[in-house]
Amino acid sequence: MHKDDQMTPNERMAGFFSGEEIDRLPAMPFTVSVAGKVAGMTHREKRSCAKNQAQGQIACYERFGNDGMTIEYGLHGVGTACGSITNDPEDGVPAIMDHFLKSLDELDKLDLEKIRKKNDPWLQLNYEATEICLDKWGHEVGVSISIPGPFTAASSLFPVEKMLRQTRKQPEKVHELLRFCTDAVKIVIKEFIPTGAGMFLCDPIASGTIIDRKNYREFVLPYTKELMDYTHELGTTMGYHICGDTTAITADMLESGCDILSVDNRVDLKTAKEIAGSKVPILGNVDPITIMMQGSPDQVDEAVKECLRKAWDSPKGYIVSTGCDIPINGPLENIDRFMEATRKFAKCPLDPENFK
Repeated sequence: MHKDDQMTPNERMAGFFSGEEIDRLPAMPFTVSVAGKVAGMTHREKRSCAKNQAQGQIACYERFGNDGMTIEYGLHGVGTACGSITNDPEDGVPAIMDHFLKSLDELDKLDLEKIRKKNDPWLQLNYEATEICLDKWGHEVGVSISIPGPFTAASSLFPVEKMLRQTRKQPEKVHELLRFCTDAVKIVIKEFIPTGAGMFLCDPIASGTIIDRKNYREFVLPYTKELMDYTHELGTTMGYHICGDTTAITADMLESGCDILSVDNRVDLKTAKEIAGSKVPILGNVDPITIMMQGSPDQVDEAVKECLRKAWDSPKGYIVSTGCDIPINGPLENIDRFMEATRKFAKCPLDPENFK
């Protein structure tokens, strides 16, 4: 437990969800890409083995005392399991360089067996990393698995620009691809269930800056709802994050049945509270670029206070977070300040005078 806290994250989150008294609001900055840096490793080193993948999250918790560790099965997991090829940057997040599918006429090449842990070294690595984290700190803090939403998983198999065109030209083929991806993500979820970790669905390609509401409701929401229902049937919870401006689809995202709604900094937090606050806890949304990477510690303070001003009274609760993942080259001192600001301004019982 962090020296400046009065509760462990597990105690705090239990109190948060049950409505009992807690010491401060939970704080969950997205420390996935930056975790290797916290542990003194490059990103390549971090993702090279289960021990390093776990150590990045352990180092974040031991330094920051954040209220959750995140293991990154990631956005490309389904694609790479099937045969898509990524690059291997020393200190950057890998990107897909060669998609497994060149045409939607090749869908018969897809094989769900490749997704299973016994056949996928990446899933094996992250499963072991989850166990390491929980063995080390599970008595104090929970772990969630970052998994791709169906639309983003599809983009790891077939180039997104082509897929967007095919939503008009071959919608039935896009649905067939999304059927495969939904079934694949179900396998991923079920494989991680024995660890006791929670799930967090990230679907950046479903962003309102990429597709419109009509396409979201046709090509994203039905499959996402199916995944949420499946996760609940297996006895765990799932948060939901889409990058970019999701204001127009916030109400639609709630139809998925998600347990926590994470909103990007492009979304006004007050608006998100008005739409979603009475239904689910809201998580967000300090700007990871302008504030966490490029800003000063004092600007971090002000950004945290601004989020509190907008969302402190959200009926189902508010979790202080960043709008998305903090970049690898973000100063670690800004994450220190983010947590300090939460401890200072979001002490419970909440007093708006603290974050005027």
